[in-house]
Amino acid sequence: MNRLKMGKAPRLPVRSFWRKLWGDIRKDWDLYIALLPGIAFLLLFKYTPMYGIVIAFQDFNIFSGIGDSPWVGFEHFSRLFQTPKFVQVFSNTFIISILKIVLLFPLPILLAILMNELTKMWFKRPIQTIIYMPHFLSWVIVSGLFIDLLSVNGGLVNQIIEWMGGTPIKFFLDNSVFRWLLVGTAGWKEAGWGTIVYLAALSSIDPQLYEAAKIDGANKFKQILHITLPGLVPVILLMFILRLGSILEAGTEQILVMYNPVVYNVSDVIGTYVYRTGLGEQNYSFAAAVGLFESIVGFILIVGGNYISRRFLNRGIW
Repeated sequence: MNRLKMGKAPRLPVRSFWRKLWGDIRKDWDLYIALLPGIAFLLLFKYTPMYGIVIAFQDFNIFSGIGDSPWVGFEHFSRLFQTPKFVQVFSNTFIISILKIVLLFPLPILLAILMNELTKMWFKRPIQTIIYMPHFLSWVIVSGLFIDLLSVNGGLVNQIIEWMGGTPIKFFLDNSVFRWLLVGTAGWKEAGWGTIVYLAALSSIDPQLYEAAKIDGANKFKQILHITLPGLVPVILLMFILRLGSILEAGTEQILVMYNPVVYNVSDVIGTYVYRTGLGEQNYSFAAAVGLFESIVGFILIVGGNYISRRFLNRGIW
């Protein structure tokens, strides 16, 4: 993970490639057998359902099925781009994702660097457990916790605000606050878990580099600036490119359990729009068209991000 390909690797002839692959399989056959369940899972639950994409080009009827539903071509995509709701939904998705990238993407990196500097294991392990724990809570539970904390009627945060002479804030009903609430709760839940990748990358940095830096008189800040961060660059780049691919996802599960009609104007994203139109209105073809559009944009962003990275930084995922 922490080693990205540099430059262009020489291409083997097709026959040599398959001969080398077969030799690798014979050499590590047990590892390839262990890989089969994962491949079967991907084929069954990830690739097989892709056949359902065809309903985005049909006027799908659940009783007629895919085979007997009439084809309408790109009609649903035209409707998607012409509806006024789409502009609002797309802008909400983009704004929320950008806020999460700008404010939350650096957070696991910072936490990993701070955790790496802790040397007392009796203190480091409990801290790791505390910051990892929210990841294992479902968004339903997290939503309930923050509703209790931020409620206007008896919520701890609003009680403190009133005690300090302020006016209670309707966190879940205020359009100017709700997006920041989404970003804050997402950071609280996932920032700790995100540190795992960066801590693994930090463990691969040669300790002799730090020793040499100390001899040269570098303090902690300079060691982090000139050794730690450069050592994390490949992994940071990898995670950032992958994050670009999900920029139109924006945390659908989180928003579904936290939003309400009052804040639709600032929180209705592509994922929630697909959910409401697909299941709520039973408009499966239109929802499939919206979902396919989201996937295509995500694919373009990943490929484009990787190209730009290789073009200017000589590093990429492939």
